[in-house]
Amino acid sequence: MDLEISGRSASEIADSLRSLIERGMLRPGDPLPSVRALADELGINRNTAVAAYRQLTQAGVVVTRGRGGTHVADHAVVAQEGFAADSVLRDVGTGNPDPDRIPRLEKALARAAGRPVLYGEPVIDPDLEVWAQQWMTEGLTAAASARLTITSGAADAVERLLAQALTRDDAVALEDPCFLASIHTVRLGGYRPVPVPVDGEGMTVDGLRRALEDGVRAVVCTPRAQNPTGASLSARRAADLRALLRDHPYVLVIEDDHFSMLSRRPYHSLIGPEHRRWALVRSVSKFLGPDMCLAVTASDPETADRLAMRLTPGTTWVSHLLQRLVHAQVTDAATVAAIEDAGEHYAVRNAAFAERLTAHGIPAEAGDGLNLWVSLPTPARSVSEQLMRRGWLARTGDEFVLAVGTPSRQLRLTVHDLEDDDAEQLAADLAAAVRAARGRPVLAEVG
Repeated sequence: MDLEISGRSASEIADSLRSLIERGMLRPGDPLPSVRALADELGINRNTAVAAYRQLTQAGVVVTRGRGGTHVADHAVVAQEGFAADSVLRDVGTGNPDPDRIPRLEKALARAAGRPVLYGEPVIDPDLEVWAQQWMTEGLTAAASARLTITSGAADAVERLLAQALTRDDAVALEDPCFLASIHTVRLGGYRPVPVPVDGEGMTVDGLRRALEDGVRAVVCTPRAQNPTGASLSARRAADLRALLRDHPYVLVIEDDHFSMLSRRPYHSLIGPEHRRWALVRSVSKFLGPDMCLAVTASDPETADRLAMRLTPGTTWVSHLLQRLVHAQVTDAATVAAIEDAGEHYAVRNAAFAERLTAHGIPAEAGDGLNLWVSLPTPARSVSEQLMRRGWLARTGDEFVLAVGTPSRQLRLTVHDLEDDDAEQLAADLAAAVRAARGRPVLAEVG
């Protein structure tokens, strides 16, 4: 062993390793000695070596990978939603709503004005609470016990929900492919992501069964408009998942229904009426705009109490001005009609582009949501590189995949704001890019 690791107790060994990392003698991603090798080198009990690694794992300094060993934690930047910075290419991978479909605020701002809110007052605006109670509990089988909490967006809610229930290195079941914010939250929290495959009906039963057998303590699921695939839980799939979870009532189930008011699909929940730890999260960012950082969480009473406790050291409450603004918009008939029109717009534009791709020899089908998930006959990265030569910046599925080892053959495209001519050009360029990536002639598409 070349490393100068020292110590007799778990704390001394952990401090020694932390010092090596801080001095740069161990770098992110570097492997650490096995428990057996460390114990033999230092002449200590193996349980002491295990305890030292556990301390470092809980502090986020190292990560354990089962048979892959223990490694220095690598806090690599995780891809985020939004426009790519400093690119001259036409960006069709943003994941953004259409800014022209986001309701204007002028009328609602006048209604949102009100008296100042002081410390110690209720953290939820009373009018918003009355409206949200119906919005959050309709179709929810566990509605009878639901309590509401307001957070600064869905990602904030999911992060705090996991933090109030888990400790570092706990296992969390995530859809695979997965929403970028969920990947980011789990990795930064020091939890262990367990991938659950997604098909056309959502999270698979066999995948969740394996995750539960692996000891996951939380499940994060998107009931409709799953990002990036666009899949939504069918009634049958939701019932099968509820039946599976019936034997695991204390596993925290988080549903992130991010597309809610824009969705063209019915809401089917995997939260059963007897489940003990659960939360349904709905953000307003997709239909009122990403800058409207507000989400409503309905959860069981104990989870609601613990979530509220997680809020007290930080933001304490979400601005009542923002809460009133949201209430003014979602109770305005014209705004609600505009949201409905936007949902129809996204569905129609995505379906039209899927038809264009199919006509160009790339079979595609639109799901629900802002994006289109396109399967390719060749690795997506090579197709993406070919698209860049034609002026387009697309997002490959590699960024969304939890399971590593096989290059993705999918692109996630945001095309709902393209005019017909641009959409046709992108479809043609994508077909040409696929042919070029497979080494076939593309002269017919040039000029």
